[in-house]
Amino acid sequence: MTIKVLVADDHAAVRAGIVLILDGAADLEVVGEAADGEQAVAMARELRPDVVVMDIRMPRLDGISATRELAGVTDVLILTTFDIDEYVFGALRAGAAGFLLKNTDADGLVGAVRLVARGDGMISPGVTRKLISAFAAQPAREPSTRDLSVLTAREQEVLACIARGLSNAEIAGELDMAEATTKTHVSRVLGKLGLKSRVQAAIFYSESG
Repeated sequence: MTIKVLVADDHAAVRAGIVLILDGAADLEVVGEAADGEQAVAMARELRPDVVVMDIRMPRLDGISATRELAGVTDVLILTTFDIDEYVFGALRAGAAGFLLKNTDADGLVGAVRLVARGDGMISPGVTRKLISAFAAQPAREPSTRDLSVLTAREQEVLACIARGLSNAEIAGELDMAEATTKTHVSRVLGKLGLKSRVQAAIFYSESG
């Protein structure tokens, strides 16, 4: 199945390079290009791509705000030059499914788009270390399982697998169910808990004890 991608970046040359890389993959198709956040939101709502590859620093509407507006519409993969804490945490809180740096090679970018399109998360290794350090520095919180009670037993198993960083295919294999069923369970978990991404689900599970 062809993965439809929308590319949003305010630098025309950079955007053209990203499009060239993505269109070079047999299973990816760039269906639109946006030069700012407002245009990205409008085009995503119209074209319904599987993934939006989104820059952060853009005119009219920044990538984080655009990601927030697209929560529930499509998956967003942030692609930026900057791994500033404010951007990393802001993007993930807004519901980004992935956070990638522009020094990633072509294969890494294509692979990240495929992962996000499958419903998995993708974060650059350097950014992952930043997240781990920030999480470890937080004071311990009292565990709470109150919100987890809204999930069925199977959904709690899926959530635990998400927290371990397993992909949908890996969850399906571990829990002995179809990958399509896994994707449905993941969507239900996020919906019931009011979360926007797998990353948020993993953080929630860790904090819930």
